[in-house]
Amino acid sequence: MARGFRWTPAASFPDEVWEHVFSFLPGDADRNAAALVCRAWNRIERRSRQRVFIGNCYAVAPAAAVQRFPAVRAAAIKGKPHFADFNLVPRDWGGGAEAWVEAMAEGWPLLEELRFKRMVVTDDCLELIARSFKNFRVLSLISCDGFSTAGLAAIAANCRNLRVLNLHENEVEDNCPNWISHFPESFTSLVTLNIACLEGEVNISILERLISRCPNLKTLRLNHAVPLERLAGLLHRVPQLVDLGTGKFSAEHHPELFSKLQLAFSHFKHLKSLSGIWEGGPSYLPAIYPVCEGLTSLNLCDAIVQSSELLELVSRCKNLQRLWVMDLIEDNGLIAVASSCKFLRELRVLPSDPYGLAQPISLTEHGLVAVSAGCQMLQSVLYFCRQMTNAALLTIANNRPKLTCFRLCIIDPHTPDYITQEPLDAGFGAIVESCKDLRRLSLSGLLTDHVFKTIGASANCLEMLSVAFAGDGDAGLHYILSGCKSLRKLEIRDCPFGDKPLLDNAAKLETMRSLWMSSCSVTLGACRVLAQKMPRLNVEVIDERNGGLLDSRSDDCPVEKLYIYRTIAGPRTDTPRCVWTV
Repeated sequence: MARGFRWTPAASFPDEVWEHVFSFLPGDADRNAAALVCRAWNRIERRSRQRVFIGNCYAVAPAAAVQRFPAVRAAAIKGKPHFADFNLVPRDWGGGAEAWVEAMAEGWPLLEELRFKRMVVTDDCLELIARSFKNFRVLSLISCDGFSTAGLAAIAANCRNLRVLNLHENEVEDNCPNWISHFPESFTSLVTLNIACLEGEVNISILERLISRCPNLKTLRLNHAVPLERLAGLLHRVPQLVDLGTGKFSAEHHPELFSKLQLAFSHFKHLKSLSGIWEGGPSYLPAIYPVCEGLTSLNLCDAIVQSSELLELVSRCKNLQRLWVMDLIEDNGLIAVASSCKFLRELRVLPSDPYGLAQPISLTEHGLVAVSAGCQMLQSVLYFCRQMTNAALLTIANNRPKLTCFRLCIIDPHTPDYITQEPLDAGFGAIVESCKDLRRLSLSGLLTDHVFKTIGASANCLEMLSVAFAGDGDAGLHYILSGCKSLRKLEIRDCPFGDKPLLDNAAKLETMRSLWMSSCSVTLGACRVLAQKMPRLNVEVIDERNGGLLDSRSDDCPVEKLYIYRTIAGPRTDTPRCVWTV
């Protein structure tokens, strides 16, 4: 070997070989680790990465990201904080997609897939996407706003190879009612079409022609404007569907229409996922019985029907792996789930009446305990209820130690164990100590700092924690930030956590993606100290109630909302008047 030559792992093979090896590392964490081995691997990983995920659109400048990875074919970018879903983030907070789209149009001409979540996507953005990427295949917009059906018309007219158009829970202005007609008559490539969030009327004849000429269409999710009497005709054109969103079931019962729907559903041989809006039309539920046994996913979150009808339906779904349902299913319905759905992996039970104005629902801890006992593959839970006990949580922890996600939302804050009147510390502590692979946790009910001590010491795999109306004082936040080795996102509201644990654990914040705090006990002075101490963090103070300049406020001024996130791009320049970067 020549004198002075330094051997590196990449030296023995051409770069093309290592690029092929790197293709077997799809996960960002694995690729990031490989890039740190040596300069050669860093160079190879940079050139070969085809997919990027940006968990915070302000964590890096768009131009820097595009320059860093020049060969990207697929990008996923998130904008507003998660609490935007609960209307706690100002509507004009930011999260604009324009700078990202412009940078991608210039630096990633071969981009094929683009996914935005909680971002402001304008019609100009959609038109630039439609013009810039000649082989564009996938557009997914989730919880976005700022665009209209005119922008969608540009996508339809110009993206001739589009395979996926996924529009989920967006706010879309309907200023181009026949936007679907902009798909060319020669267009046949759709695999996924999700228009469930659109409010406007859909031209059914145009939609029928579109889906009829797309033989590979596997996912079709309709909006509520599709009339029930036209649904059967649509379904007959797509017997190959795997995932169906039916639109709205709301009509008086007509035997002839029922027969047509039942016949249409009986033609499905491969349907695995079903969702829809059932309002006042439970008499049509039996029409979907022919597909129940083959379903692995069932979303009944918009089913305003009673427990007896839901019980009859889910009892036929023997192979369900995911069930989303309202609390109208009640304990009896969940007991039926536990008995029938032995392959269930994910359960979500959402409130039909979160303010308790209607007749009380018979949903308690007993339904969740039954599911934990009967569904041995259960991994993920989101459960809204009004009462819980430590004993129930302990039973759930013992039954399902493989849980990776546990989100319990007791609707009334500070609710204790309704039998013993004790805090729910022991129950949540049992969940954390038993479920070693837990990655997401939401706490609720009466909780003291003791539960946070357990979480900090035991939740080593926890990546996202949401806390509301809990804790005694600063110790709770200190336990979380000084423990929880894998924590990436922390969301806190209405807790008595103050300045000291935030400043004492400032270094931990640089290892996380973000921290959100609202209605806590943090002061502006602590935010100023934190910003000076940790320059790689953006410390944003949000105050929608009081005007004036931030510089004129004293250090002891309480902070209404605080959003802290790691960034290499520095302070952003698009903050509205109610947001200040400290």
